[in-house]
Amino acid sequence: MRTLTARLVATTLALVALAAVGIGAATTFVMRSYLMDRLDHDVIQSLARAARPGLGPIPDVSPAGVPGDGPAFVRGQAVGTLTAVITDDGTAGGFILTARGSGTISDAPVQTAALERLSAVQADGHPHTVALPHLGDYRVAVVTLPNGRLVSGLPQSRVDDAVTSLVRWEVVLVFLALGATGTVGVLLVRRQLEPLRQVAATAEEVSELPLSSGEVDLTPRVDNPDPDSEVGRVGVALNTMLAHIERSLDARQRSELQVRQFVADASHELRTPLATIRGYSALATAHPADVDTLRESLAKVSAESERMSSLVEDLLLLARLDAGRELEREPVDLSRLAVEVVDDARLLAPDHQWVLDVDDEPVEVVGDERGLRQVVTNLVANARLHTPPGTRVTITVRPGELTVADNGPGFDDPDHALERFVRGDPSRAVTRAEASTGLGLSIVDAIVRAHGGAVTVSSAPGDTTVSVRF
Repeated sequence: MRTLTARLVATTLALVALAAVGIGAATTFVMRSYLMDRLDHDVIQSLARAARPGLGPIPDVSPAGVPGDGPAFVRGQAVGTLTAVITDDGTAGGFILTARGSGTISDAPVQTAALERLSAVQADGHPHTVALPHLGDYRVAVVTLPNGRLVSGLPQSRVDDAVTSLVRWEVVLVFLALGATGTVGVLLVRRQLEPLRQVAATAEEVSELPLSSGEVDLTPRVDNPDPDSEVGRVGVALNTMLAHIERSLDARQRSELQVRQFVADASHELRTPLATIRGYSALATAHPADVDTLRESLAKVSAESERMSSLVEDLLLLARLDAGRELEREPVDLSRLAVEVVDDARLLAPDHQWVLDVDDEPVEVVGDERGLRQVVTNLVANARLHTPPGTRVTITVRPGELTVADNGPGFDDPDHALERFVRGDPSRAVTRAEASTGLGLSIVDAIVRAHGGAVTVSSAPGDTTVSVRF
């Protein structure tokens, strides 16, 4: 019995069989006790009829051929009644009433061996079971008469036959009940275990999926599990677990793609300044006597080195933030940071209109001061580098929120503005050295998320707003 269905049905059949046997045994015991009580009552009655007054000291026990009802001790007796008389001097005789009707009585004599058995029965007037040779078990009662004893009894076979018939019917009915229970049980158990088979099939399907790498389509689910049943709760738990695994695998896949893209983009970004440095180094090496060429080459190498160093620093910061680096947690005056950054921006871009809107009371944020300063600096620098002169830039500081808005041309693709290496139009940059690396807003987003906040971008020509909520 390897399947759960077979084990459940077998267990059910065993319990049904045990209950049926118990009920049958109890029924048989009760029925036999009842029939034996009735038989004992009939034996006592037959003895009373045989010993009624007026029969004399020793009645004649050979009634064959007697017309009518025969002697008095035969009247009213049932067919099969045994009547015997055992005298004190050892003489014994008896007969068994075999038939009666049409004024005649038929009898069969009791053999000597049976009479000897009957003579050993106690004369107490109570029924006793005696095994008589060639006759079987008899239920007999004995009373004392003058000069002897009177015996009367009835065959116990009427009880034994009834009990045997009852047992046979019980056996037949038990087997029929077991067959019906097994058939119905298989159907019901299979139906009830269908959700469990769905759970097993779903688990097997998932186990065959390649989950080690690449994009995983973890769509198998248990269909409509019933949360009110035990098997249904297993299905619900399996679906929930698969959903968690699917989200984890999707996150892993996104992380892998992000890392690959990050490496590819970083390699691409570093390749340009490295090529420039290599080219100007080769130029300076080729013309060591040309002072102007040497000076220009060194200037280009220095500029590209600074640009490459800045890019590497940004990449390192993003890597640390992605790794979950712990940030300092201390009160930071966000209003003061905004004032200092805007003052620097006014010096760097005097042609822009810089508007600072802060509360009279300092706005404090619990976090890392260096990180928050970089957030404000990157947002202001982004507005400065990617908007034309004369653009109005408004920096607003409120409790729990910082916004930078401008009326410039806006983002080319605002939905992806926070992604890494996403650049605006390079023609908007003031100089080559100020050209964007595409990491400014992604650093802002990473730092803000590390502080438990969120960055939102809304942009349209003439109305662009970047909001930071802590």
